[in-house]
Amino acid sequence: MSDETGTPDSAAGSTGDTEPNGGPRPEPLRFFGTSWVGHDNGYAARRAGVAVGSLAAAAVSCLVLRLAYQGIRIADTGPFVSVLIVVMFAICSAFAFRNTWEGFGKRHDPQRQASLRGMLAIGFVGSLLAYFVRSLVEAPGEKLHREEYERAREAHARRTTRRTGNPSRKKRRR
Repeated sequence: MSDETGTPDSAAGSTGDTEPNGGPRPEPLRFFGTSWVGHDNGYAARRAGVAVGSLAAAAVSCLVLRLAYQGIRIADTGPFVSVLIVVMFAICSAFAFRNTWEGFGKRHDPQRQASLRGMLAIGFVGSLLAYFVRSLVEAPGEKLHREEYERAREAHARRTTRRTGNPSRKKRRR
């Protein structure tokens, strides 16, 4: 299932995830729940809130990073360390942006994500910016979840469709 924030433990439409009418249940998205399916229940307001929130968080994060950088400059560590810090955050942020952006279109390998956790933590500003840019178009992760949900609905429909005609009239091969 999922926790209260809507973080999934399994793919949309997985076995056991069924609606009361027997069809697959959509996987909730963080901040959106299942409002992404029909774009209802304040979907547009939530998207605007996510966009503003992620951009504000990125701006505040940049301010904190600037204060940290000024602390390093005050410590007089030299230009090499200052340049190294700036380059490290730039590279990690670019990598985190790309990784987060790709995560909106396909599921990541959990082992790979675990091995990249440190780099993604350093580049958190890139992840926030990816979240902001994606929320301008759709709910972050909506495309992936919609594709999975549609596939699950189609598979459910194929499994549950009734045959037409009288099976006893079927021609038998001898």
